[in-house]
Amino acid sequence: MREVKTTDGRVLAVEEWGVPAGIPVVSVCGSPMSRLARYPDPALFERLDVRLITYDRPGFGNSTPMPGRRVVDGAYDIAAIADELGLNRFGIIGVSGGGPHALAFVARFPDRVTRAAVLAGLAPRDAPGLDWTAGMGDGNRRSAAVALEGRAAIAAYLGGLGQGGPALLPANDQAVLARPEISAMVGAAFAEAIRPGLDGWVDDLHALFGLPWGFDPAAISRPVRLWHGALDQAVPAGHGRWLAERIPAAEWEIQDDAGHAGHFAATPAILDWLVS
Repeated sequence: MREVKTTDGRVLAVEEWGVPAGIPVVSVCGSPMSRLARYPDPALFERLDVRLITYDRPGFGNSTPMPGRRVVDGAYDIAAIADELGLNRFGIIGVSGGGPHALAFVARFPDRVTRAAVLAGLAPRDAPGLDWTAGMGDGNRRSAAVALEGRAAIAAYLGGLGQGGPALLPANDQAVLARPEISAMVGAAFAEAIRPGLDGWVDDLHALFGLPWGFDPAAISRPVRLWHGALDQAVPAGHGRWLAERIPAAEWEIQDDAGHAGHFAATPAILDWLVS
């Protein structure tokens, strides 16, 4: 683990995987996850010559909390990490709740992005013309309702859940998460995310489910590839479709037989595109 200091004095915990001198790719994890979240087979990074960089968003793992943060604030954290690691231009990939944070970086720092990819990513809560909770499972519907009530309500809600967040996913996703290599990685990444408490999860839900992002996806000028599973109940496919219709250089792929956790199977082809 490496610690990166931000200009406002916070600490961001960073991890690297794959080939140290390989093609840099910043991977932005879902929620509630940590820097330990990544594609579980390291052979993929070796085959594609990828230097994968992951990090803890504020409040998760070893990163300093940032109460009241917005999605757009994540762009400047990623820039701080890139500066510390000496990265000029690189690919970026975001999964689920990490997707908006990856897009924020592309919007704010387009000259530093080669290509970007988002798998099963959220649309903004205030997205015009989108029924934001349509097709969403009960767990995220409840989270979405509570998020509009503010941080205190979110903290009370999450405190009542215990540690059952990943179990909110439906059976098709649970089957993917039960695979030993995925189960071990997800379990460790989730445990590390909430190890210091629930602050990171509270602020993620507030930023993703309750607040405007702070940037317009229509302003993104770099190539973006969007993937979504048609059976996704955590982040319904309508979110990805909405983004695809608004990002000028977006490529949209929907997989009919995949749910939210289908992003694991989709990652090799997406990562290959990202570094090609």
